[in-house]
Amino acid sequence: MLAVLTSLKQVCNHPGLITDDLGELSGRSGKLDLCTDIVANNLEHDSPTLVFTQYRQTGELLVRHFAEQFGVSTPFFHGGLNQEQRADIVRRFQSDDGPKVLVLSLKAGGTGLTLTRAADVIHFDRWWNPAVEAQASDRVHRIGQTRTVTVTTLTTGTTVEEHIAAMHNRKSALSDTADISSVAELTRLDDDPLIEILRRKRVN
Repeated sequence: MLAVLTSLKQVCNHPGLITDDLGELSGRSGKLDLCTDIVANNLEHDSPTLVFTQYRQTGELLVRHFAEQFGVSTPFFHGGLNQEQRADIVRRFQSDDGPKVLVLSLKAGGTGLTLTRAADVIHFDRWWNPAVEAQASDRVHRIGQTRTVTVTTLTTGTTVEEHIAAMHNRKSALSDTADISSVAELTRLDDDPLIEILRRKRVN
């Protein structure tokens, strides 16, 4: 069940993450196309951007896509980096002439960092616990922040992400144990109610 939920969440990011067809990225994911539009606007207006994702492969896809679309080199802060590499990414991003976009793993970059140069935060996918997303956004709302910060959360309509968003509304500001309890809430369901949740129907 957990593997199915993971696949359903990944396909919301880009279908190529499931089919392994990653030749052409644009035009196949509404979420990626919208994120591209936001980043393009931010680059034009000199608004450094953080993009959070929970998946390593999605982060690598975003780095590649931004390079292809905008010709920018985008660092990726994730759990596979050592402490020195992480510190170097933060130092470079915080510098006045640092990268305009930084992609971060939600868990690796969600706590303990100060990234006050950013003016925009994008959550590319949805985590089960709203407090985890809020902690990640707080990397920008630190002492020394002088900008108005925009936080955008991308949710793919008529998908399992809508169910996650509904759980967020019910479980705002819970502890980290909600990560486990929210997933368990789904995995304990009988087949019929689970299928009803996952079979999101479009409303015309």
